[in-house]
Amino acid sequence: MEGYDASDIQILEGLKAVRKLPGMYIGSTDTKGLHHLVYEVVDNSIDEYTAGYCSNIHIEIFKDGSIMIEDDGRGIPVELHPKYKRPALEIVLTELHSGAKFEKHAYKITGGLHGVGVHVVNALSKRLIAIVKRSDTLYYEEFERGFPKGGLKKIRIEEIKGMTDRLGMLYPRLSKDHGLIIYFEPDPEIFETTDFDYGILARRMMELSFLNSKITIKMVDNRIGKEESFHYEGGLKSFVEYLGEGYHFILKNPIYHYLNTEKEIVEFAIQYSTGVSEILQSYVNNISTVEGGTHVSGFRAGLSRAIQDYAKSHDLIKGVSSLTGDDVREGLIAILHVKIRNPQFEGQTKSKLGNSSVRGLVQSITERFVKEFLNSFPDQAELIVKRVLSAAAAREASREARELVRRKSALESGGLPGKLADCSSTDPEKSELYIVEGNSAGGTAKQARNRNFQAILPLRGKILNVEKANEFKSLSNEEIKNLITVIGTNIKESLELSKLRYHKIIIMTDADVDGSHIRTLLLTFFYRFAVDLIKKGYVYAAQPPLYRVQKGNKIRYAYTDSEMESIVRDMGNKNVIVQRFKGLGEMNPQQLWETTMDPERRNLIKVTIDDAVEADHIFSILMGDKVAPRRQFIIDNARFVKNIDL
Repeated sequence: MEGYDASDIQILEGLKAVRKLPGMYIGSTDTKGLHHLVYEVVDNSIDEYTAGYCSNIHIEIFKDGSIMIEDDGRGIPVELHPKYKRPALEIVLTELHSGAKFEKHAYKITGGLHGVGVHVVNALSKRLIAIVKRSDTLYYEEFERGFPKGGLKKIRIEEIKGMTDRLGMLYPRLSKDHGLIIYFEPDPEIFETTDFDYGILARRMMELSFLNSKITIKMVDNRIGKEESFHYEGGLKSFVEYLGEGYHFILKNPIYHYLNTEKEIVEFAIQYSTGVSEILQSYVNNISTVEGGTHVSGFRAGLSRAIQDYAKSHDLIKGVSSLTGDDVREGLIAILHVKIRNPQFEGQTKSKLGNSSVRGLVQSITERFVKEFLNSFPDQAELIVKRVLSAAAAREASREARELVRRKSALESGGLPGKLADCSSTDPEKSELYIVEGNSAGGTAKQARNRNFQAILPLRGKILNVEKANEFKSLSNEEIKNLITVIGTNIKESLELSKLRYHKIIIMTDADVDGSHIRTLLLTFFYRFAVDLIKKGYVYAAQPPLYRVQKGNKIRYAYTDSEMESIVRDMGNKNVIVQRFKGLGEMNPQQLWETTMDPERRNLIKVTIDDAVEADHIFSILMGDKVAPRRQFIIDNARFVKNIDL
């Protein structure tokens, strides 16, 4: 037995703990964790905005991949701390659990609560420079992997202007005589990649600009020569319109309410669309709460009560037996933003609010305001009630279809669709379901598979677009009924992950336009009917090859044009036979197994929802009922498309 005594116990002091265990502080060291560094800095700028001292944020990515974030807020104090006798700037950047957000004098409402924001950025950066602007003077300090390098210095602005080193490059862009610049280079010793993705950052900055209507966020990427400014005077109303861009709206304008009490701010915008899904994005202190929480429960309850009471009191419930919360939320597009002083989030990810008092607060505010709106604008109220009654009628019509799907559920009745070629394994963790387009590809896949753990479900053509169809129509569709039955979990609020029959659900379609469309239709189904399957990592997309390249007895497969060209060059160009696969059905079973189904050699893409806002927006454009946004999307993105078969 190896020795184990007191000398084996370690204490990781200061920022050493962050560098040793970065995942505890930023979640991961992949792309997600890398971008989290930027969010930590920007969130501090947004806190300055919320406190009333900041109106502009400038973000600039330099050609070497480093980044700076500048705001025109008050800047971190630079004076010596009365107790610790060190510059406050240095303390904030080097000491965990330091800052002005624990007491509520400097910041009444903040996004960060754990005191590990900008210190973590410093700890995980190869180099960081912090600059505080005070009138015509700049105070700055440089850090290396979390440690101060040279102490706090000051310099007059006119002196920095002509410098050619890093400090000269960081000359303030914003015109106010106060502000803060945080410049940093992510540490390649920590991160799997240090390459910032402009699109990921831009989407978050757009989201923050919607949520904070007076802020202007400018982004510059010198690597690609791109520059954008985000500013939305319409705030949440503009946000709702953005989310529902692909739908026709029921109301003339979004319903909007803002209430600032002494302790909380409750703000929401509501619109109804011709879509059949509920789109609700919720936030607490600018933090996205993708799993909802007490504020969302209160909002939904208040909205449902207000509309149901109005319909009853005006004797408008006709043709249906009752109205439910689901009826009220069909076609709803809403943004809810709550700002409170002491939010309690469930879990490290801050994705679900747990404050019990917030539910009643949000419910009463929502119910009271929506009732006032409905009584004040009867023409708009009539449109909403008519929309809700339509949903109720469809729900009652779909009850029988839902019950049929439930009864046919494989785990309850044992009845599986005849077209399913099931696997022999009954262990969901080891079982895989391949959803394949067409009988031809389905036949090849059935011959190619490993029958022990791989099941095949062929689909007949393109399934129904559930983004446009109501639940009754969707559940009456044979292909969708088969899909729900085979998976075994049921759908929406009735979904039970414990009944999932396969822990890998793999969409396998041709590598062409039709295949991409079928994959999109299937992803729309999973996103709207069984989103938890995506969130828990059970849904994948197979990657069949585009080319078979052969020279003599040597055979290789290529998944892109560039890969094919590279293989041809490697084989010497002469006497090379290149076969372009038009579809899965063109492959023989051995080829399909080797390239797409063998767990040792295949390429699977796990379907994830990294950005719920953008997911809702894209689905509304691609699958909604308005043609113009879809046409514009195709025009804007056509240059990125390859391998179109015409």
